[in-house]
Amino acid sequence: MRDYGSEKTMIAKEEITIKVPSEVAQAYRNATEEERSQIEARIAVLLKSSMKSKLEAIAKFRQTMDEIGSRAAQRGLTPEILESILNDDE
Repeated sequence: MRDYGSEKTMIAKEEITIKVPSEVAQAYRNATEEERSQIEARIAVLLKSSMKSKLEAIAKFRQTMDEIGSRAAQRGLTPEILESILNDDE
């Protein structure tokens, strides 16, 4: 088990390849096994955080679209009226 923040779960690991400047690659190769593990954990947290932010943004967008749809329906917009508006060639 590895501790990423407050989450404690079994993590299946998979190797990936990333491009970094030569001096960073050399420093990683020269690092101890413990230092490498810490670097890997930091990269994992960074990527997981980025993924979480994107998922949160998508969820917020969907929520906003649902709210817009609800308001439009409350104001009398029906699917038929919307289709007519969208198909209007003028």
